[in-house]
Amino acid sequence: MKVADYLLQRLRAWDVEHVFAYPGDGINGLLAAWGRAEDRPRFIQARHEEMAAFQAVGYAKFSGRTGVCAATSGPGAIHLLNGLYDAKLDHVPVVAIVGQTDRSAMGGSYQQEVDLASLYKDVASAFCETVNVPAQLPNVLDRALRIAATQRTPTALIIPADVQELDYEPPAHVFKQVPSSLGVGHYAPVPADEDLARAAEILNAGERPAMLIGQGARHARAEVEQVADLLGAGVAKALLGKDALPDTLPYVTGAIGLLGTRPSYEMMRDCDTLLVVGSSFPYTQFLPEFDQARAVQIDIEAAMVGLRYPFELNLVGDAAETLRRLAPLLRRRTDRSWRETIEANTARWWEVMQRRAEVPADPVNPEYVVHALDELLPSNAIITADSGSAANWYARHLRMRDGMRGSLSGTLATMGPGVPYAIGAKFAHPDRPAVALVGDGAMQMNGLAELLTAAKYHREWSDPRLIVAVLNNQDLNQVTWEMRAMQGAPAFEPSQSIPDVPYAEVAALFGLDGERVESPDGVTAAWRRALDADRPYVIDFRTDPAVPPIPPHATWDQIKSAAASVLRGDSDRAAVVRQGFRAKVQEFLPGGGEKEE
Repeated sequence: MKVADYLLQRLRAWDVEHVFAYPGDGINGLLAAWGRAEDRPRFIQARHEEMAAFQAVGYAKFSGRTGVCAATSGPGAIHLLNGLYDAKLDHVPVVAIVGQTDRSAMGGSYQQEVDLASLYKDVASAFCETVNVPAQLPNVLDRALRIAATQRTPTALIIPADVQELDYEPPAHVFKQVPSSLGVGHYAPVPADEDLARAAEILNAGERPAMLIGQGARHARAEVEQVADLLGAGVAKALLGKDALPDTLPYVTGAIGLLGTRPSYEMMRDCDTLLVVGSSFPYTQFLPEFDQARAVQIDIEAAMVGLRYPFELNLVGDAAETLRRLAPLLRRRTDRSWRETIEANTARWWEVMQRRAEVPADPVNPEYVVHALDELLPSNAIITADSGSAANWYARHLRMRDGMRGSLSGTLATMGPGVPYAIGAKFAHPDRPAVALVGDGAMQMNGLAELLTAAKYHREWSDPRLIVAVLNNQDLNQVTWEMRAMQGAPAFEPSQSIPDVPYAEVAALFGLDGERVESPDGVTAAWRRALDADRPYVIDFRTDPAVPPIPPHATWDQIKSAAASVLRGDSDRAAVVRQGFRAKVQEFLPGGGEKEE
């Protein structure tokens, strides 16, 4: 048995079923071992190492397991970095296995020789180790997997090519050799009783309580609902926690922040008590004023408490267990007027979203595209969104229902993970439909190539549906609008304008299916055909770049500033100005029609 053989055997012992990877001679020993192991665990071939890392992240996010990716030495290892940083910043467990040049060539400026330990020192700061002798392997691999899973972070294993080919020898019962063992038990830390009592005192004293939850509360849905009911609180969700609680609950205000909803913004503006559970939402300006609310935070990671807001009490503990112990200490609020206000604001917001989706556009309103999908989504759907204006419509127009899952690149906010996340999701749940909402910029960056990966593997999925919706406006739209709103600058065409690509036709060349939609009348029918398809389906929606992703806190002065910058840049773009005002006015009018005009 070679070192490479034992590595795959050990991965199987850890119940690793897939490794998302791309080949190269720096891992030739591993590739040969894969052949001897009859492709167990499965080698899932991406089109690019960065996409392999994104697929591992998507797999980990939607499976609740550790994702594993692999790449060759030098350029392959470098290409993994962006996906690994996505995992690091979103607290996702991923293990990277990378090759390295032979030990005899190290230090000789050899081909593809890169100091990988230094390169990975930050992204895999929790654990990054090079295997130099066979007996080192089980301990190093076990620690990489165990630390990734328990600390929810990427780790890395560097294996020189010549070491992969050595005969495997287990660690001996001797000095300076380290044996190892498999697995890690489940644990759920809880705060001390006195801290729970203090938290209850703070929360019971408030009159207008608000809750903010993130992905750390996903497994604590019942407990969140119970505490929200006792407090009479509304619940806002950080974007990574969009699927932590259904949007069908009347007191769930939806997303918060730049991509958030108006009822979330208003609840934070007016509350006097704040409970944050499982979230490190970074934008302090969307939380209550510092002297406004007494606040308590619950997070399982001690390193993440006390950030973002001057919390009166920071509790380190598992969200479900902590809330379960906290609930008996809370008094049920009899005055429900605050909760009723939140519910009324939330109901009105969904009416606003309906009206904004109905605003005419040229040719198709992107808000209508996503709003139309909302009612058609199966209850077991998995939705991914790419960074850019597509993330705005995912955040505001899609209502997560019980059983749905969704995610995006939350903290790194990198372009490009929408399609590979969905592919990773399909390997995590081959029996569930997946939908990727991506802009044309992200699709051109790397989504087109990953359609080949979907074409290669979709026949293995019991439910072959993987829908890629491209919001094709020939503009890098999010940055264009940021330039207008923040810099007061018109769009810089050389940087912002991108080519029109027949995305559905490209999909057909790859053996997939799809269509282009250029009229609002075709939107719903296209979604239905995609949801009925027997293979991955690409919908090329020709959307209007003039529809602005206006944040809920935007003032009339900011809207006017953006409008003025548009007119300075191009006097013919009056449509952009009109769309901006029409979208914003929907938030203030009880109805449309004559009042809007």
